[in-house]
Amino acid sequence: MADTEALLEFNKIKEIWKELALTEWARKQIDEAVPLMEETKVRARLRETTEAKKMMEVYGQPPLVSLEGVKEWMKTAKIGGCLTPEQLEGVERALAAVSRMKQYLNRGKAAGISMAWYEENLDSCEELRRSIHEQIRNSRVDDNASKFLKSCRMDMEREERAMREKADAAIRGNKAYMADSFSTMRNGRMCIPVKAEFKNRIKGTVIGQSATGSTVFLEPASAARYAEALELLKIQEENEVLRILYVLTGLVYDCQEIMEQNVRTMEKLDFMFSRGKLSFRYDGTEPSINLDRKIVLKDGRHPLMEKEVSVPLQFSVGEGVNGIVITGPNTGGKTVAIKTVALNCMMAQSGLHTACREADICMNSNFLCDIGDGQSLSENLSTFSAHIANVLDILKKAGKDSLVIMDELGSGTDPAEGMGIAVADRK
Repeated sequence: MADTEALLEFNKIKEIWKELALTEWARKQIDEAVPLMEETKVRARLRETTEAKKMMEVYGQPPLVSLEGVKEWMKTAKIGGCLTPEQLEGVERALAAVSRMKQYLNRGKAAGISMAWYEENLDSCEELRRSIHEQIRNSRVDDNASKFLKSCRMDMEREERAMREKADAAIRGNKAYMADSFSTMRNGRMCIPVKAEFKNRIKGTVIGQSATGSTVFLEPASAARYAEALELLKIQEENEVLRILYVLTGLVYDCQEIMEQNVRTMEKLDFMFSRGKLSFRYDGTEPSINLDRKIVLKDGRHPLMEKEVSVPLQFSVGEGVNGIVITGPNTGGKTVAIKTVALNCMMAQSGLHTACREADICMNSNFLCDIGDGQSLSENLSTFSAHIANVLDILKKAGKDSLVIMDELGSGTDPAEGMGIAVADRK
């Protein structure tokens, strides 16, 4: 299938398609996308694509986000870990995104769009969201998260202020001994800059010194007692912050199943909307699906070619016509024409819209291709021997429900010999 995808350039369609997806899960689904073999599944996926496109036409781009990190945060909560303030804010943002998506889908319900009922699989956990919002601000536990934390931080500010006032008073009272006129923090202690030769003139503890050794940083004894009180308050604050984070992490864990369902639903919606976005790229149309071995393309285009320069293709096969031979001069568009047919059929059977004004596509059991000179919109590579081996392989695999595309049959050999090969293939 990989070789067929490359020959028909479905792999290039996938690369464009992947760029339109936001989640890793959706990108993986795109990588693994192959033509579906069940008619009901093809119809269901095409309907999803059409509804996703309609939602975007009527209500604009969906407020999808990748919910990156949510799964890892759930694992942390599950094993009894503690989420950081940044991670909790990430949970809040994820829930806000879920809320926006619910509102977006709710509008689609009024228009009778079936996919809009995925809204019922989303839960924005408003109580959890509100708790995080009230207690976490700017990547830290907010002062108002608890009365004790607020009181503790107010006491810390008071002790810090008193400690700095004592240090500043020591500077003013000993100007002659100072190397500078302002206090500074060193190793968590409030220090004053004292000339080294006067360090014994001031009561206190030396915490450090300058690179030259001419200045020592001394913690005045009058400020030391405030530093000790401050250290105790910091321990109390850290314990209270940790308690609050553990409580919030517990609330996240309580919503684990809901959050995991939110992630799964957003990923499914991302996959659907990526198909709708892709249809917008090449102005696609939902094809009809039939079981009658009939393929009809009206104003068909190769989706990788600009619509303005592409010559519309009118193609019809079936209803007694089981094959078509296209002839014409070099660079006449034969290869592009047959690849346009096969690629649009492969896309339709993969749940994508076709690059046509109108299309009726049959279900194909497999796609068998031999592009004789390996023509691509960007490449031109082939060998005659590989070409013949590929034709023989196609003859072995082909069945009544196969779509077989052959180009430049007998390329690289004498025209008469090539004609003989073509006749043998047909028989």
